[in-house]
Amino acid sequence: MYDGLLNIYKEAGYTSFDVVAKLRGILKQKKIGHTGTLDPQAEGVLVVCVGKATKLCDILPDHDKEYIATLRLGITTDTEDLTGTILKRQHVEVKEEALQQAVSSFLGTYDQIPPMYSAVKINGRKLYELARQGMVVERVPRPVTIYQLEILHMELPRVTLRIRCSRGTYIRSLCRDIGEKLGCGGCMETLLRSRACGFSVENSLTLDAVEHLMQTGTLEAYLHPIDTMYPEMPKIYMNKDGDRLVHNGNGFTHAVIGKMTEGCQDDGQETEGGMPRMLVYDSEQAFIGIYEYHLSERRFVPYKMFL
Repeated sequence: MYDGLLNIYKEAGYTSFDVVAKLRGILKQKKIGHTGTLDPQAEGVLVVCVGKATKLCDILPDHDKEYIATLRLGITTDTEDLTGTILKRQHVEVKEEALQQAVSSFLGTYDQIPPMYSAVKINGRKLYELARQGMVVERVPRPVTIYQLEILHMELPRVTLRIRCSRGTYIRSLCRDIGEKLGCGGCMETLLRSRACGFSVENSLTLDAVEHLMQTGTLEAYLHPIDTMYPEMPKIYMNKDGDRLVHNGNGFTHAVIGKMTEGCQDDGQETEGGMPRMLVYDSEQAFIGIYEYHLSERRFVPYKMFL
């Protein structure tokens, strides 16, 4: 049984669920999940959680998601990418200065209308289900943040962009919006996720590579331990008396701490609720889980256990 994270290169033509299903067959274990769905035609980094690491799927930091996208100006489609039905073609005559201004205008936070072909739910139904029935419904704009947006290459009608953005951003919709801003329409032609959750595409593994590593018995070297996902988080190491408590998933006080790094109390890494989190290890330095410090109780309480 494997426990940890794999940096998988999702190839075009696979859904994110396909990747997980294939990995279950390759690794011969069921407990596998992914973070951050990629569209079938998209490629690049898909972080896969294996074994106990599946508990991380909903809490991994995702502030560094980066994409390389090709914007195809002059074409508007129902899916907002080139896999869809073309709704409109327009002549493209855009100067570099105007393109730069249009692109730069989306830096920061803006209200983005999600595409009809998406998993966003309205009245309990996913938009793509409605779209497949030929329906187009009004969608409520949602705030997204574009941290970085730069033009890498321009050869009209195609523009290559590098984008770093927040969770929930649809790159297809960003391409649509830039095309609308320029007055000629646009859609996404290609998409590569180059970074996510601290992983980069340069170090990613294809499914074929994972299968080869399994056959040669060397996969363990490419499996990232759970605690390495939080390099900045403070650490606590139990003494022998504390081992019994954390091995049973209990909270503890300072009395059973062997040693700890800086920031393990009220100045630690804070959650939205204001409680700092830290990584907890037993006296043999085996990783136990993520704990929160409750200042009012002066007590460390389990948040996610991985023992």
